[in-house]
Amino acid sequence: MLRIGIDVGGTFTDVTALDTADGRFHIHKLPSTTDDQSVAVAEGVRAILQRTGAAPGDVGYLGHGTTVATNTVLESDGARTALVTTAGLRDVLEIGRQQRPDLYDLDADKAPALVDRSLVHTVTERMTAQGTVRTPLSGQDADAVVERIRAADPEAVAVCFLHSYRNDRHERDIADRLRAALPDVYVCASADIAPVFREFERFSTAAVNAYVGPRINRYMSRLADRIEATGVPVPPKVIGSSGGMMSLESVARYPVTTLLSGPSAGVVAASHVAGQAGFGNLITFDMGGTSTDVCLVRDGQAVASTQRRINGRPVRTPSLDIHTVGAGGGSIAHVDSGGALEVGPASAGSQPGPAAYGRGGDRPTVTDANVLRGRLNPRHILGGALAVDYEAAARAVDGVAKAMATGREVAARGIGRIAAVNMAGAVRKVSVEAGEDPRAYVLVAFGGAGPLHAVEVAREVGMRTVVVPPNPGTLCALGLLVTDIRAEFPRAVLEEADEHDPGKLDEALREAHESARGWLAAEAPPGAETRITGEARMRYARQNFELSVPLPRQAIDTARFGPGAVAEMVAAFHEQHTKSYGFAHADARVQIVEIQLTAAALVDKPELPSIAAGSDPREALVDRRQVDFDETGPLDTPVYERAGLRAGTRLPGPAIVEQLDTTTVITPDATALVDAYGNLVIEVEQR
Repeated sequence: MLRIGIDVGGTFTDVTALDTADGRFHIHKLPSTTDDQSVAVAEGVRAILQRTGAAPGDVGYLGHGTTVATNTVLESDGARTALVTTAGLRDVLEIGRQQRPDLYDLDADKAPALVDRSLVHTVTERMTAQGTVRTPLSGQDADAVVERIRAADPEAVAVCFLHSYRNDRHERDIADRLRAALPDVYVCASADIAPVFREFERFSTAAVNAYVGPRINRYMSRLADRIEATGVPVPPKVIGSSGGMMSLESVARYPVTTLLSGPSAGVVAASHVAGQAGFGNLITFDMGGTSTDVCLVRDGQAVASTQRRINGRPVRTPSLDIHTVGAGGGSIAHVDSGGALEVGPASAGSQPGPAAYGRGGDRPTVTDANVLRGRLNPRHILGGALAVDYEAAARAVDGVAKAMATGREVAARGIGRIAAVNMAGAVRKVSVEAGEDPRAYVLVAFGGAGPLHAVEVAREVGMRTVVVPPNPGTLCALGLLVTDIRAEFPRAVLEEADEHDPGKLDEALREAHESARGWLAAEAPPGAETRITGEARMRYARQNFELSVPLPRQAIDTARFGPGAVAEMVAAFHEQHTKSYGFAHADARVQIVEIQLTAAALVDKPELPSIAAGSDPREALVDRRQVDFDETGPLDTPVYERAGLRAGTRLPGPAIVEQLDTTTVITPDATALVDAYGNLVIEVEQR
């Protein structure tokens, strides 16, 4: 049987296939088709079938990571969306939290609301914070708002009422009326998308869900049709922001959960590969053509978040705590009006791409700088599949050099240096700013450009070890093969943590438990091992933010808080508060804001194959060239072919390691060791 994972990035689409019969992995890269990602996905399936000699019917699993939802929000080209809300709340999306995007920028503008005010409609209804009806929903008023929305001709509608997380009856009534009257319009209710308190964040999440919903649904339909046309008998599954796989039906209902689809696959894969190599504490470093994504993994578990901001808009769905910066191989360098060199966030993308690709690009990028510095092969990349236009790269970087009144070499070095500093800032964001010492973690570098810059980024933040997996350029696709099928089920509580009166806690836990069990019954493959875990989000009374603590196992198994369960959670909260903020108030009232259960159907996770032992790096030596390093300048540097390296081989820096999907730079102050699984474990000498 063949298991296939396909990850779509801004520049390339990566394919990884596992033949379960012999345990062999097969990889393939092709340019992304930005107008319709499903075209490259189908082409990737056909290419990997041809490479392996397998028939379409041999494919038993197909996983997919997509950026359709993310791109829709970032490019502001989603559906024409309407909003129905409680009378008096028409401007919630406009008002927001009154937080400035940049505290010291007097000209900074916040992101405009996704729903134009003319498309916001109100109805007379009201629920109390306890979930009781204060003002009944008028049927006449409901019919009138449906007609107004029909006349406005939107593509999508979000229904967001006050306190619907407590009682969603009115929301469901309006949503049902809209679906009946407007069958071709995408309709979603906030209580389905984010049943949690804080109306602005809930409204924003529902609005984003509606905004991307029509495009995601069209994409999923095209994807299913194209995969069916290849002859593959299984429907694809899509990875969500929280690192779990979902069916196409789940994605269609909750498209907002795919906003971090692709990056989460890389985190899962990096955790799997590093764990097999003996590393549990790591920071993932995924640098592609457009951006760099980093995430902290503690004891093999990626740090999660309940809220993210996408293009300035809060989204309240579970996700891995991935921080993204606009620094990739295609990031464009320019000199600003003050004469300072900047790199990114604009990118050359896949078309035309960096000037070095020879596709008509003429703006200087990080890739062009790496070609001129000898870090990338000056003749070809992708194993010889793509010729490098060295002269075009030189002309592009010369434009920056001229603007800086300096030489080509200095300009190229400056581009690389600024890119490294930008990415080091992202690593500090998920470690130092979260109270973690990056020196206690290893940096796992992947993506098409991650290994090119990882050693310099590690040195910048004080990290001593870098791990480069065997196929780093396609690691995200591998993540799609080791990701469990998973979904989260949050429930608002907003009750004091009272050991003697857990009635409302039990009610919320039972509701979440029933939803989780129902989801597993529908989504889990036959015979799969299933698991339900949980956490509570807690705070001291009157605090604005919560901390997460695990739910006791007994409470999860029985769907009720037995004796001692709440006290155990309170003690864990005090401990977590001390770790996060340096203090705890043992006698203060503690509030449980919400609970969340996570249901998972576990998949078999393949081990990476071990490689043959050897110690002579000369067996893999293919070239020598001048490579520029920041402090030493150009040095005569050996170039090795990754496939020729054997377990136990040591590579003292400087050295370059080339392979189909990436290039690894080992600086003069670093030494690499090839481990039993083919990972490059690079030790960085800190000054």
